[in-house]
Amino acid sequence: MIGPRISETRRASDLDQDGRAALWLVAGLTLLRVIALFRTPLELYPDEAQYWLWSRSLTFGYYSKPPMIAWAIWASTALGGDTEPWVRLPAVLFQAGATLCAFWIGRRLYGSKAGLAGAALYALAPAIQLSATVVATDAPLLFFLGLALLTYVALQDVQGRDRWLLAAGLGAALGLAFLSKYAAAYALIGIGLHLAVSPKARRGWTAASAGLAAGVFALVLAPNLAWNAAHGFATFRHTVADAHWAKGQLFNLKEFGKFLIEQFVVFGPIPFAVLALGGAILAWRRRLEPADLLLLCFAAPPILIVAVQAFVSRANANWSAASYLPGAILAAAWLIRWRARRTLIAALAIQGVIAAAFFALVLQPKIADSLGQSNGLKRARGWDQAAQIMVRKARAEAPAGLSAIAVNNRFLYYGLAYYGRDYFREPLAAPLKIWIRGARAGNQAEASAPLTPADGQRVLLVAVEGWFDTEIARDFAATSGKELDDIFLDRRHQRNLEMFVGSGFRPQPRDPKTGYPAPEWTPAAGAFGKAGDAGSEPSPTQP
Repeated sequence: MIGPRISETRRASDLDQDGRAALWLVAGLTLLRVIALFRTPLELYPDEAQYWLWSRSLTFGYYSKPPMIAWAIWASTALGGDTEPWVRLPAVLFQAGATLCAFWIGRRLYGSKAGLAGAALYALAPAIQLSATVVATDAPLLFFLGLALLTYVALQDVQGRDRWLLAAGLGAALGLAFLSKYAAAYALIGIGLHLAVSPKARRGWTAASAGLAAGVFALVLAPNLAWNAAHGFATFRHTVADAHWAKGQLFNLKEFGKFLIEQFVVFGPIPFAVLALGGAILAWRRRLEPADLLLLCFAAPPILIVAVQAFVSRANANWSAASYLPGAILAAAWLIRWRARRTLIAALAIQGVIAAAFFALVLQPKIADSLGQSNGLKRARGWDQAAQIMVRKARAEAPAGLSAIAVNNRFLYYGLAYYGRDYFREPLAAPLKIWIRGARAGNQAEASAPLTPADGQRVLLVAVEGWFDTEIARDFAATSGKELDDIFLDRRHQRNLEMFVGSGFRPQPRDPKTGYPAPEWTPAAGAFGKAGDAGSEPSPTQP
């Protein structure tokens, strides 16, 4: 009896030790990330400013995303104010929670050491460094998907009252994941796939417990579905439009290869290689354990489906984000099972070095400038200066009266909305609007704050220079007071603003075929020159 007791004591000690190590890992990374948020000179990206603006008016849905990110920013800024660190704080906290979920899932399926290694691989993955620093929809998605996976794993081995509680928890976690990002659908695919291939998993469910999970899920998601129904299913339509199946070249091998290469970068080179090659080899040899099969059902579909999407049209690297957490646990568990200790240490070392380099770039962006990598940071610079220029011009024009301040670009709209927020809160400030080039709104800014004739008596136009300026001018009876301003973002990049006053806004008819003004914008004509022939549009990511 002594031997087994000693063995059990050692296992409990290892469990406690690994659990403490996981908590220290999460606490240490969270502290470093919070310090980085409060010390970085980088400004909010336009999308971050957009989510902040959404948080000023809480609702159950928005044009391009579900509401969770806006709700989270509302909570953090209510606590600490509207400065950049407090806007971004939810990203740090959501990823801390997701890392703990990774540990608990790995511990339950494979033991505490695999749980700790999986949590470390996940927390140090390059994509997670970015997701924990820039506030966006991926962080809450991954946290709630982690909770959903944790409850689903726990459901495999419980009975009685606990099963009912876990079924309800699974439905709630899935609903909250959908309120974060509709990519939560991958979790439903994972559950369906696992139930299809695992008789044991099917036996664990009853009609009543499945109905409870589905009911709670529907209850949580219902307000967002109602909002979408009342707004023409705007979020769903935007999500579908993002696929770009109707645009450009279909069946693109270059995009397919680019997406796969990017997975080695965002997931980590060794973990992704282990996940891809190890999964294929084990499946082929039929040596997958039940825990492997469960996690593969959740990790594989996002990668495979988005890879097909990339081949058909295009895909962003983070569209497979739902695979990161189960994939990290699988990679760690397999390396431990294969006794590939050096490979695991190498993977963690590489992830750690990348994480350290990322922290250095966030704290000292000039390092990126000196390395010629400043292009990736240009959208997080110069917005405060642009707002100052806008406010100065608005105050100068105020004595003559301003009915609105209008921009011609959604990035500029959100950047000025955030960094000009003190001005726009003034009782006599002109409202911020956006000029719509097409026949209808194409984004949240255009849907919520379009420039209309009622606002167009005397408008200060703040435009990205060279962006459809002739078209904007034609929508006004008169324009005057042109001013050009250059904002230097770094040694190689600058943002050029063009400001002028437009009077008598009366939008010209749009072409019935293209939906755009006719004749279209051309780079050859200035804001006050004669309109030329149709020319190519600047890239919408130029600013």
